[in-house]
Amino acid sequence: MSETEEEELALRISAERSGRGPATWGQQVIWDSISSLGDDGRRYNQMVGVQLDPPYPRSAVLDALTAAARRHEALRTRLEPSPTGELTQVLDDTGQIPVVIRRCAPAETERVGKELLASLAAGAFDCAAHWPIRVGLVEAGGLVRHFELALSHTAVDGGGLRRLTRDVVMLLAGTSPESLRKLYPATQPLDEAAYQKSDRGRRRDAAARRHWCARLGDGPRRLFPARAEHDPDTLFPNVVLHSPALLRSVDHVAAVRNVSGSSVLLAAVTRGIARLADAPEVQFQLVVGNRFLPGMAQTVTTLAQDGLFHAAVAEGDFPALLRRVHASALGAYRYASYDKRLLDRDVERLRKDVPELADHSCFYNDTREPDLFRPAPPPGTEHLPLPRAREQTTVTWPVEFPPRKDVTFGLDVLDTPGALDLTMTADTSRVPRPVMEEFLREIEATIIEDALATGCV
Repeated sequence: MSETEEEELALRISAERSGRGPATWGQQVIWDSISSLGDDGRRYNQMVGVQLDPPYPRSAVLDALTAAARRHEALRTRLEPSPTGELTQVLDDTGQIPVVIRRCAPAETERVGKELLASLAAGAFDCAAHWPIRVGLVEAGGLVRHFELALSHTAVDGGGLRRLTRDVVMLLAGTSPESLRKLYPATQPLDEAAYQKSDRGRRRDAAARRHWCARLGDGPRRLFPARAEHDPDTLFPNVVLHSPALLRSVDHVAAVRNVSGSSVLLAAVTRGIARLADAPEVQFQLVVGNRFLPGMAQTVTTLAQDGLFHAAVAEGDFPALLRRVHASALGAYRYASYDKRLLDRDVERLRKDVPELADHSCFYNDTREPDLFRPAPPPGTEHLPLPRAREQTTVTWPVEFPPRKDVTFGLDVLDTPGALDLTMTADTSRVPRPVMEEFLREIEATIIEDALATGCV
């Protein structure tokens, strides 16, 4: 077979439960965020491609996807906005998922899979009219070698997508849907919303909003100089530092210092921001990736948990800073679940009394969950001594994005095959391009040097 053939079908789903109710805080805030971005919102679609080894018959893959859609109600949930944009979630018990199948030669499956995934994720989702999921299969020799999933960010975040992928793979391998439910009990979005509307949920929301307002009222006022003269339409560049040495170093330092890898990276970022801003204390928004609330550990939905992280002393000895950061992070996690619309209202009230709020224009998101999923290193990857592995670090500038209001920079950590990527998008009127690269290299150097000092080879 020299050419790719394409087929489309509708995967029909029938499940037991339907219903409607208020949106969760996560659904609402992601909807609001994406709606504000216009055409740029589609780049927040969530997507994953999975190679199947061994390959499976098409019927087996479709059966696994059907079982996953029955289990995870977010995949069968539509979101209906009111005139004010307030959402109602509608859970359907019947419906269909579009599936695109491409057939090609065995040697072409990886390339065809990547192209299919990009095509599935390129378009915006109409979440009021359709389910928020698209599926792609790549067949060769009569068997499925890859499956691709693209979902609206209003349905899943990175953690939800990883759990969904795990479940599909386990179902393919023979795990029954009943066994999955017992292994990984998952709260559904309608039930999550009911908790948020309960007295206990409202108390949690109110406490988190009080914490935010206190931090915004008392925290450091300005981390960066006033904006230089610039065109307000100037694009924000994106820089990516790709580091095999950083992956190994984070794991080593976490083990030696008896903290999580997330805390290791957070401490290095905290020190980097303090030096970048020349400030003794720092505060920034921290996307909380762990599903820490009761019953949420295995849920497949979008949580949108943003904490406000504060470090009163951001400099000094790295091991000591690491201990302080690890402790401070717990407070950010504790107050990272709330109704964002109510928080925005509270912040506007606060501005009347405190015209200049604490700087919270920097965003940090460690997207990884290495205990659940870590990409395998490329075939034939050589285990180099850490100093030599460090020489393999690369820096690229792949894309530019439309400017974002009230954002100085956003920094993400990504797991990639055999490496960690630090990817940063910034307002160059505050953080010029050379400073962006210097900032990422300093984060890498801080962790690698502590790894070398504690015996990593």
